[in-house]
This record gives sequence, structure tokens and C-alpha cells, in this order.
Amino acid sequence: MVSAAMPVSFPFDNSYARLPPRFYARVAPTKVREPRIIKVNSALAQLLGLDPAELASPEGAQVLAGNVLPEGAASIALAYAGHQFGGFVPQLGDGRAILLGEVLDANGVRRDIQLKGAGPTPFSRRGDGRAALGPVLREYVVSEAMAALGVPTTRALAAVSTGETVVREQRLPGAVLTRVAASHLRVGTFEFFAARRDREALVTLTEYTLARHYPSATGAAAGAEHEALRLLECVIEAQAELVARWLGVGFVHGVMNTDNTSISGETIDYGPCAFLDEYDPNKTFSSIDSGGRYAFGNQPRIMLWNLARFAETILPLFAEDSAEAVRLASERLDRFNPSFEAAYARVMRAKLGLSLEAEGDTELAADLLKRLASNQVDYTLFFRTLCAAAEDPATDAELLALFGEPAALSPFLQAWRQRCTLENLTPKARADAMRRQNPAFIPRNHRIEQAILAGIRGDFEPFEALTRALARPYDDQPNFAHLAEPPLPEERVEETFCGT
Repeated sequence: MVSAAMPVSFPFDNSYARLPPRFYARVAPTKVREPRIIKVNSALAQLLGLDPAELASPEGAQVLAGNVLPEGAASIALAYAGHQFGGFVPQLGDGRAILLGEVLDANGVRRDIQLKGAGPTPFSRRGDGRAALGPVLREYVVSEAMAALGVPTTRALAAVSTGETVVREQRLPGAVLTRVAASHLRVGTFEFFAARRDREALVTLTEYTLARHYPSATGAAAGAEHEALRLLECVIEAQAELVARWLGVGFVHGVMNTDNTSISGETIDYGPCAFLDEYDPNKTFSSIDSGGRYAFGNQPRIMLWNLARFAETILPLFAEDSAEAVRLASERLDRFNPSFEAAYARVMRAKLGLSLEAEGDTELAADLLKRLASNQVDYTLFFRTLCAAAEDPATDAELLALFGEPAALSPFLQAWRQRCTLENLTPKARADAMRRQNPAFIPRNHRIEQAILAGIRGDFEPFEALTRALARPYDDQPNFAHLAEPPLPEERVEETFCGT
């Protein structure tokens, strides 16, 4: 007698589905023909209280593809709006993503579990609701790398092929990503209700968001009448810290629309994202960013712009008098630049092996970045090599070899070493500290493309190797040394694309 397969179990507790019905649409995933597991993130599954073996089973593939809904699933698509490249779209929403539900992880943190590419929803706007394999692999690789790098981010729990094709510029294999997030609340979520002048929904959303993401800002100590202001303050701080960390690892989001700006302060939506090879503050990769709106060095300014749009949505909650509400919002928004600059200064001091703040540190870092830009020096490779130079000046030759004009670096090295003498650190201790801040491995754009092309052919070994190496980005891994190398000229990726 063959025993029946055990159902895949999720300990759901779905708080968002308990909000009013206008916050979402109830929708079932569209079934696919032949789901097969590409990868299950075992460590993340265990953190979420899930059984990796169950998820990796044929029954797990059915759930992760959307063919079977586990008991207690919410199965909803969230409503939101958004500014896309500066233009407002009053209704966007989850057009190809369905929130299975929420679980409390091992640390008691509430996490969304979402199927991305699970079929059309009421928000699809004539889209097919599907995801191609390439964008699924890209988001899996990059989001998990960002987590290992220490950057707040959504995570990837699983990738599943569907056995079907999707049509983009060509027919491509279909896939579904299981995404995990602190929540899927976005600036665009607030914009959706603000555009409808739905004050009741904005109050509900503000209270819900504070309780879920910033509980220390709620309650009598904060003053109930100031909850909206406290939420704005918390989101500003979180986003200032996030963008500083992006710049630290050379990350270019590529599509920083307000619907891609999370309220929790996580990186979300890895569409045309990329990482710098050579340092260039004006660098863009996204094929749809022809004007450079979301260039690497422009990301702090755009984040402030997005936060201003967020402030506008809850402006009526700040004060009854509109002039006073604007004053209160402006006062908070004025804190973004100092908060970002302080966070970025911390990031750059750590990359330079400086544990204490001193006058001139910001100028020292800025001078270095100008030298990297003018010599087109690989950002990640330079800082990783600088770690060795901190321990042994005899390795300076390796640094100088990265420059077309080696003498261009000498003034910086002299100033940096002079600055290091102000701190009582041994060379080895400084170098070790720097290696914990300057990764050896990032998701190199050309390696991602190679993994995607191999995956489309059915070969997932390059994808597996990349995810294994990127799980330990700060460690020297001789077996994966080739994955740390910059691209050859013919391997360079100059343009990336959205998956829709």
C-alpha cells in the first residue's frame, strides 16, 4: 500500500488579509503544467519554521508553483500605486505576484511569503502575470547575495520551473520565485489610498505599518496624534541607511520608482539591477533608464524624492492646518541628507579600515573615489586589494597595477596611511576588519548572465556555483576565485532589462 503524500505545512498568521478588503484582491494562482524545483533555500526555510525537505518534494513543487494552496493561505494580490520615472500611475498593484501568507520566523519577526510569477491578478493591466526563468534566477542570486553582504533585502526561498513558456521578446522558459519580505508595503501602497482621498485607509495603514515594522515608535510615549510623523521619521532613517549600504557595495537598483521603495527599508524588486565593475557615479545599466534618472550616484537624491512623495500621502495626518503639516513634513525630510551622509561616512570609513571618526575622513574618501572614476578602476577589486595593502605595503604594486596611471593613486596612499596612524590598530587587525567590510565576491553582471543563459539551456550548475560563492562574500574562496574576477572586455554587461 502506498501512503498518501503529506501536505506541505506553513504556520500562517495572515495579518494583512485581516485589513479591509479594499487593501487587496483575493485571487488564486494560475496552475502550471509541470512544476519542478530548481532550488530551495534550506537555511531560510529553517529560519521560517519550514521543512526544506517538504519544500523540495514533488508536493512542495506544486505549492511553490501555485498549483496547490497550503492550508491557511491568504492568496491575495496587494493594491498599490506609484511614481514610475517621475510620472504618477494611480493603480499598479501586484500584477504577477500573489501573497501566500505570513509566518513568524525563528526570531519572532513577521515575514511575507509571496509567489512571484504566479499568474494574472486584477492588477495585471493586460499582462500575463508570469515570470521568465532569467529574472527569477537573477532575483534569487542578487537578493541572497545582498543578504549575505549585510544589506537589508527581500529574500529568495525557492525557484521553480513551470514546464511552460512565456513570451517576451522571444519564447522563454517560465518560472516562479518564492519571495520572502518583512512586508510588501511600499510608498506606492500609501499613494494608492492618498490618490483616492481615503483618509480612513491611510490611518489604518499607518497604524498597521508602525505596529509591524516600527513598534518602538508607537504607543503613549510617541503620542497617538504623532504616529504619522513618527512613521515618516522611521522610514527616512531606514532608507538613508539602506542607500548608504547600496553605495558601499556598488549596487545600482535601476528602477527606483516609488512602488519599488519599501516601507520596511529593505531592497525590493531586482529587475534591471546591476553592480558596478569600474567605479562611475554616473553609471546606469537599465535599458529603460535612458536619462540616467536612477544612476548609481543619483540614488540618494532619488530616495529623498521618493520620501517626499511618501510624506505627501500622509500629510493630512500631520496637522489639521495644511501649512503646519507641510512645515512638519519638510522638517523631517530635511533630516534625510544629514542621516544619509552620516551613514555613508560610516560605510566608507569601514571600507578604509578607519574605526574612529576624524576630521577630513569624508574628503579622503571622496578623493579616492575621484581617482577610481578617472582611472576606471574596478570598485570591488580595488577595495579588496586595499585590505592586503593595509597589512603589508609591499602589496601596493597590486593596487597600482589597477590604474592606467599608477602614480594617480600615490597621493591617496600617502594620505590614507598617515590617517591610519591616528588609530591604535595593528596592520593585521585593520586588514581583518577591512575584509569584513569589503567583499571578495559580488554578483558580477557577466556571471549572472552566464548563469541565466546556462539555466535556459537546462544547466543550473553555474547558478549553483554562484549562489554558493555569494553565500560567503567576505571569505577568500580559492575554488571560486574566477567568480571574483572582473569581466573581460567582451564579457562586459552594459545593459540590463526588466522581467515584465
